[in-house]
Order: sequence, then structure tokens, then C-alpha cells
Amino acid sequence: MKAVILAGGFGTRLSEETDLIPKPLVEIGGLPILWHVMKLYSAAGLNDFVICAGYKASMIKRYFASYFLETNDIEIHTATREVRYLTPKSLDDWTVKIIDTGLNTMTGGRIKRVGPYLDGTFCLTYGDGVANVDIAEVIAFHRSHGKLATVTAVPSPGRFGILDMDGNDAVSRFHEKPDAEMGWINGGFFVLEPGVIDYIEADETTWERQPLERLAADGQLVAYRHSGFWKAMDTLRDRRDLEDLWASGSAPWKLW
Repeated sequence: MKAVILAGGFGTRLSEETDLIPKPLVEIGGLPILWHVMKLYSAAGLNDFVICAGYKASMIKRYFASYFLETNDIEIHTATREVRYLTPKSLDDWTVKIIDTGLNTMTGGRIKRVGPYLDGTFCLTYGDGVANVDIAEVIAFHRSHGKLATVTAVPSPGRFGILDMDGNDAVSRFHEKPDAEMGWINGGFFVLEPGVIDYIEADETTWERQPLERLAADGQLVAYRHSGFWKAMDTLRDRRDLEDLWASGSAPWKLW
């Protein structure tokens, strides 16, 4: 099963970092937050990634093109140009497709653009959020209900979109970023069937708007409730909070 990661936005609320690098490459503990997200999926046995790049896509390509070089100590012989890796640290067995989905393409459009690389049920998340969610359990939950889409719902901190759910966890309505409303929100970590691509019209389509709203209205969106740790890195303060957790040696999302 493939894991699709949305990693193409401008990250304007973290401009202190993203003026120079794309947000998914902002580091937590010396490693890009994108790497942390991928390790969550890898811990669940998913090692086939499709990264939807856009803003500064070339930097994400270069990072993975030199991934082994980036993550290991090396010895270089300048006369022979030989590079020797010392006590290799990188044991990740990943396949990573990096697709430039356009500079101004919206989230839905990015998903539609990578549709040709998807061959069945797939996972989807954002390249700037981590959680201690059990991804294997989310996948099992998705397979149990037979609908097109599963969204991981997390308790609202009061500044995100709201999911309305019935007693069976079916999502009856999805409405993004209300002015003042509490409840459960879209925490990412979706599991989706290829049929969701048909709900996306074009590059201008925002995944969190029409597609999720229509899936909910059609009874095809079900929520997996996760009440554990979840955090999106939207601001410099968020980055510092995540950095402190990682430095403490007890980062809740470190499931590997």
C-alpha cells in the first residue's frame, strides 16, 4: 500500500523557516519533519511513498537523491573521488516517488495529479504533522466499514475544521475552519480508495472543501477517532514544541 504525502504548500505561517526551504524539510531533531512522518508509516509496514511536491520541489528531490549521504558519516578520498560510508545509520528500505504537482495547485489537485501512480487503497497525510496514531489500526478500521474514505479525527484545539459524526462514526458533515466551534477535527492520516479521485475536479480543488464535503454528504466518509498525541507544525512555536519533545527523548510520535 502506498502512502501519499502532501508536501507542496508554501508554509506561510512558518515563514521564518520556509522562506529558505519547503516546510516538510524543516528539521525536528536534525531531521526533516517529512522524515518523521515517513517513519510513522514505515513503522506500520508502509515503505512505498508518493510525495506531492510543489514549493521548492527541487530541494525535496535533492534531499532524497542524496539521502544516504545526508544520513551517514562518510570518508572521502579526493584523489580517487571514492566515498566510503562509515557505520551506516540508514536502514530504511523506502521507495520514494517525488512528483512536482505544481506551485499553486491546491491539495485536492495534488492528489488528483498523482492518481496515475496509485494502484489501490492508499494512505494520505500532510507533510507537517505527527501523531502517535496506530496507522495499521486505521487501515484495518477502514477495511472494516467498506466506504471510500477514512479520516483520522482528533480533538479540536479550537482552530481547525469540524467533523460532525453520528453514533457509528459516519461523518455526516465536514466544514472547515469555523470561527468558533469545538469538536473533532481533520487530523489527516487518511485511508482512501481510488474512487475518491473522482470527487476531485481540477488543480483548483481543495481536498478539505468540496471532495470531503461531498464524500460526507454521500455517506462515504468515516472517522477513526484518535484521542492521543497529535500536532501540526503550523508556526515557529509549534516547531519549538516538537523540538523540545524530541530533545527530551520521549517524543510521543516516535513509534519506531
